[in-house]
Amino acid sequence: MKNLVENAIKYNKSGGLVKVYSSKSGKYAAITVEDTGIGIPKESVPLIFERFYRVDKSRSRNEGGTGLGLSIVKHITEAHDGKVEVQSEPGKGSKFTVKIPIR
Repeated sequence: MKNLVENAIKYNKSGGLVKVYSSKSGKYAAITVEDTGIGIPKESVPLIFERFYRVDKSRSRNEGGTGLGLSIVKHITEAHDGKVEVQSEPGKGSKFTVKIPIR
């Protein structure tokens, strides 16, 4: 969750909004991190969970980071039999939802 919240802040617009909320979705507990930031281009969305992948390499280099954060989020979530979903639109923001089965 820390990585998702940090990314929502880091890649937001000045004066942007970050929301964190939880819900129950069928057999899953869901935690969502939503921002009003720069968004992710459609062609990059399938790649963002790959190790070392960066959407904007010049910005990421200036902001710091290794490009491992979302890969770690995905692997930890999957280790708990969960899944990560992302919705994003350039210029409008992103929404990441982590779903973990309720046992």
